[in-house]
Amino acid sequence: MKNSAKDFRILATVSDYTRFYGLPAPAHPLLTLIDLGKAREQAGGLDLTTMLGPVVLQLYTVFLKRGLNGPLYYGHQSYDFREGVLGFSAPGQVFQVDEVSDTSLLTGWMLVFHPDLLARYPLAQKIAGYSFFSYEVHEALHLSAQEETLLDSLLHGLRLEYERPIDAFSHDVLISQLEVLLNYANRFYHRQFLTRRTPEHDLLNRFETLLRGYFAQDGQLALPTVQFFADALHVSPAYLGDMLRTLTGQTTQQHIHHQLMEKAKQLLLTTSLSINETAFQLGFEYPHYFSRLFKSKTGLSPGAFRFSAQ
Repeated sequence: MKNSAKDFRILATVSDYTRFYGLPAPAHPLLTLIDLGKAREQAGGLDLTTMLGPVVLQLYTVFLKRGLNGPLYYGHQSYDFREGVLGFSAPGQVFQVDEVSDTSLLTGWMLVFHPDLLARYPLAQKIAGYSFFSYEVHEALHLSAQEETLLDSLLHGLRLEYERPIDAFSHDVLISQLEVLLNYANRFYHRQFLTRRTPEHDLLNRFETLLRGYFAQDGQLALPTVQFFADALHVSPAYLGDMLRTLTGQTTQQHIHHQLMEKAKQLLLTTSLSINETAFQLGFEYPHYFSRLFKSKTGLSPGAFRFSAQ
């Protein structure tokens, strides 16, 4: 499904969001919490399916969706959302539901908030560290019944607060409740990396196989990026990095550098290539970058490493 830029509707404010979907005006100018099970009645009987995109949200969203019988388009791919999962999106991302999707059984909730809600609070900087806002939809969080109950209670408290008349403490309380919600989500994601062993360890194995295969190639290489491996594995760079850190204690870049250094050692010990030629063979545009990285990883310069093995 392809859309030109003019086909995309930009929703820049919480009011834009509720107005576009025919929902009641938000009780708070920077935040709203939507009960998806009631959204059809709130929208006055309108067909939400035809209204769900394509839209570009300049907002943060946290959403728990169940019973969406059909694909959800997110970026350039589509994902099945029949299973109840928790997802996140950051400003600038695109959403669309296929026109043939059935939303008659859709339940769950969606929390929508504007970046300005976080202004002047440490959470404005901290939220960049919640990498799940950059995950793809198919990397959403699978909640246990206990976890879902906990989040429901947090959302209930948040709803009570934002529906109250605004006073001098409203903003502080909302921010603190939102941060608790995000911290629990962070905990649950790391739990998922460890407990959903079959899919996560399969992804780890596929990454390691792909990484070894890349550096096993003969001839001149191009330096691979984290994005290259994420694309090859059909996951987001953020999700791949978090999974690897949880299961192996190392980032994606550290894994790449390890294999790169192993390939460099092999070339230094088994070929007559000069140090500069070795750097070019590995994809470095400037040999001194290679020498600097090699020494930082091994404690020796490439020349000293070659000499020490003689």
